[in-house]
Amino acid sequence: AAEAAAAAKDGAGIGGGGSGKRPADKAELAVSKKAKKSKQVEAAVEPPAEPPASSDKKAKKKAAKAAAAAADEPSEMAEVGDAELARSGKAIVKQLYKEHADVAALRGDELEALYSQRCITVEGTGIKPVLKFEQTGLPANMLHATRDFQEPSPIQSQCWPIIMSGHDLIGIAATGSGKTLAFGLPALAHIQAQRDAGVVSGKGPFALAMAPTRELAMQIAQVLVEAGSKCNVRCLCVYGGVPKRDQMDALRAGVEFVVGTPGRLEDLMNEGACQLRQVTYLVLDEADRMLDLGFEPHIRNICSHVRCDRQTLMFSATWPTAVQKLAANFLCSSAIKVTVGSQDLAASHSISQVVEVIDPRARGDRLLQLLQTHHKSRKNRIIIFVLYKKEAPQVEQLLQRRGWSCAAIHGDISQGQRTAAVESFKAGTIPLLIATDVAARGLDIPDVEVVINYSFPLTTEDYVHRIGR
Repeated sequence: AAEAAAAAKDGAGIGGGGSGKRPADKAELAVSKKAKKSKQVEAAVEPPAEPPASSDKKAKKKAAKAAAAAADEPSEMAEVGDAELARSGKAIVKQLYKEHADVAALRGDELEALYSQRCITVEGTGIKPVLKFEQTGLPANMLHATRDFQEPSPIQSQCWPIIMSGHDLIGIAATGSGKTLAFGLPALAHIQAQRDAGVVSGKGPFALAMAPTRELAMQIAQVLVEAGSKCNVRCLCVYGGVPKRDQMDALRAGVEFVVGTPGRLEDLMNEGACQLRQVTYLVLDEADRMLDLGFEPHIRNICSHVRCDRQTLMFSATWPTAVQKLAANFLCSSAIKVTVGSQDLAASHSISQVVEVIDPRARGDRLLQLLQTHHKSRKNRIIIFVLYKKEAPQVEQLLQRRGWSCAAIHGDISQGQRTAAVESFKAGTIPLLIATDVAARGLDIPDVEVVINYSFPLTTEDYVHRIGR
């Protein structure tokens, strides 16, 4: 009312012209009476009681408690995971990296040339790649696993400093790009840091990696078992197709790093043999293939038992919408994406491709002719892909009858037979391998000179994965 009166007074002064009278007097009187009445009404209404001093103390205490809880809340948490484990556990030690002076000295134009030469694209960080193994800052016992290599691969050079800086990571790279050591060596350093800080203790596991197939899981574990043996990190591979008993006994005895397929991991978790409460480092390898094989529900269930402030790494050969959604659920929103090559599905430009359209009944004879041309030495490695499980033994018998040394891997043989066939092929004692898409997915086999598609795959993705070895 007072403001209205003042406004009325000001307005009268401006609009009064040169008259000596005050035409706003009546308006002021009306406002004054109204204000007086308003005060009388306000006086009749009981004002709100002042809160007692004890209530003030309770409110302040409650606010302080909420502030403390907010301070203890992990700053970044994945959507899928156990939030209570994250809140109740000690803070995870993620920052393990100190930039080497030579890396810090890299100029912008040098980085641009390096990324162009190595076909590296990075989204979300200014962390520079390492060019030499010693620039990682990892100790000699961990770098022992790199002794047979001259320099880091593109995926390793960029991923190592990002991972050891504590970031979640999405890596898009083809099979055979060095992904296992890209996530494996930082995992060893991560495990050691958690033990030293008392974040984890006891039997573990403290790190977990999932892969779509038994063969790929075994391949990853083989690398990590050797690397871990130099720094007191035990690695166990768990997969289906074999009895659970030995795997359960090993888990109960204690391991630091578990690698496995989602189905068997979920079984062991549900039976209480594999406790994931202390896992602080999670890897999803060949994520696109795990989705293709229908493992998403299993992965979600497994990850929901891992603390949601973990460090999560996801690797995939492609970047379709389904994988993007998976990344949004399982990784922190600030995850960094590293692509080596193209994130779009494409066959390697370095591979010569020949397509022949023939009568299906003539495939057997044509296969024998191709082997005569491309396998004269009978020593070079060749993979022959078939679409159906039943085709694999048929082609194997055809070739064996003609005197060719070969082996087949498919879903209808035991895990022991599959492992023996792959190892013999890698060693060169059996230079011809017949395989279905599922059995061979993710296998990193060096020096494969020729891939023959005896029967064409159902999808373009499978074709690209077949020939990109």
